[in-house]
Amino acid sequence: MKTRSRSSVLICTLLVLVAHLDAATGPVRQPNFLFIYADDQRWDAMGVVQREQGERARFPWFQSPHMDRLAAEGVRFRNAFVTLSLCSPSRAAYLTGRYNHANGIANNHTPFPIESITHGSLLRTAGYKTAYFGKWHHGSQSGQRPGFDYSASFIGQGKYFDCPVEINGVSTPTQGWIDDVVTDFAIDFAKQNRAHPFSMVVGFKSPHGPRGGGNLPERLRHKYAGEASRPVPNLASQAIYRPAASGGGKAATGPEVIEAHLDYFRHIAGCDENLGRLLKTLDDLALTDDTVVVYASDNGYYLGEHGLGDKRSLYEESLRIPLLVRYPRLFPQGKTMDEMVLNIDLAPTLLELGGVPVPRTMQGMSWVPLLTGKKPAWRQSFLAEYFYENNFSVPTVLGVRTASAKLVQYPGNPEWTEVFDLAIDSYETKNLAADPIRRAQLTAELDAQIKATGYVVPPGMDQPGDRTEKAAKKKARAKQ
Repeated sequence: MKTRSRSSVLICTLLVLVAHLDAATGPVRQPNFLFIYADDQRWDAMGVVQREQGERARFPWFQSPHMDRLAAEGVRFRNAFVTLSLCSPSRAAYLTGRYNHANGIANNHTPFPIESITHGSLLRTAGYKTAYFGKWHHGSQSGQRPGFDYSASFIGQGKYFDCPVEINGVSTPTQGWIDDVVTDFAIDFAKQNRAHPFSMVVGFKSPHGPRGGGNLPERLRHKYAGEASRPVPNLASQAIYRPAASGGGKAATGPEVIEAHLDYFRHIAGCDENLGRLLKTLDDLALTDDTVVVYASDNGYYLGEHGLGDKRSLYEESLRIPLLVRYPRLFPQGKTMDEMVLNIDLAPTLLELGGVPVPRTMQGMSWVPLLTGKKPAWRQSFLAEYFYENNFSVPTVLGVRTASAKLVQYPGNPEWTEVFDLAIDSYETKNLAADPIRRAQLTAELDAQIKATGYVVPPGMDQPGDRTEKAAKKKARAKQ
């Protein structure tokens, strides 16, 4: 009896040890989420991408050690895109998992509908502590950010130094560079909620303009001094919708442009520093293994390509974004993936990882099957859109991108139609719209995407000439 008793004790002890080992090697709770996105960071503005490009690198001197760390410890998507390349619409797409023609935000001045179903609202209902920090940018919308338990955010574009921050809707003065301040708020929240699953969104203001040295902290103002961007083939290519007289690319290597490019990358270096602070916080709190970290941007950005600055239109530099994902407990390390992924995929991904059912209204696709090696059937094309805004030169535009080609249409201007073979013309310098077979194939794919996504021009969108017509009508009424 004594021997049997000792054996029973030994077995029980072993079972307890196994249970402890299982708990140590597997997820012990729902994962935390930390989604960080910069403003206007183009896809190749990462050191790891510049090194990968080798001789083709345009900014080989740029360094981003913390983005590179995420890439080494997680997955880097080499073909990540937004569906509408503009600040507010892309932010809404990340939140809702829906195209902008469907989610109600198709420009920069519409407040985000507070009743919207988002990954924030659904995770909150499922018991997560949710928080939003930094740039929100839906017109001048103020107040606590909808769907989040806590928010420390600023109105509109804010400002780089000493920016008032609304803490749960209450305006509060702050001191310092805004991306540092926002990161401070996020770090404090993580510390206070370390024992409970949380979901945080951190929106940096950088590198959105104005970007002069006066809008940088002293530590960044002279970084990369003496460096310059290398030329690329499409600097001399003119955007098809712009008048030839605008002379695209002529000043692309002038001293002022070189300094502007350096200021752009200095701001991104600031984002990288604050990303590093957030990663260190997870390390210090022993939350690294339990936290899904996603780093991205709200849209791409032109630095002279096609004679353009800003974003909005559908050339690659505008549509394409950086995207890094790390979750040590489940996802591989140091892997690159070439499948096309979109900003509308974020919400379904976070929800699936959090064990929350994904609403049928969400149009994105969860990355989880891709990231766990299940080889799912994946998208072979996607719809891209933009709707004309007064005071900007980009017309309404609609397109489809496949893994190797792109069709771009400008409603009302069929003569501007563009077709590119991206496999041999990644800089989009040769328009193949005159090729009837290529054009017909891509037009059929675009039509299929229009039907699948329920594409419509949202009501109330501006159209070219609206401002002039409205002014004329107002003047006519005044004379009556």
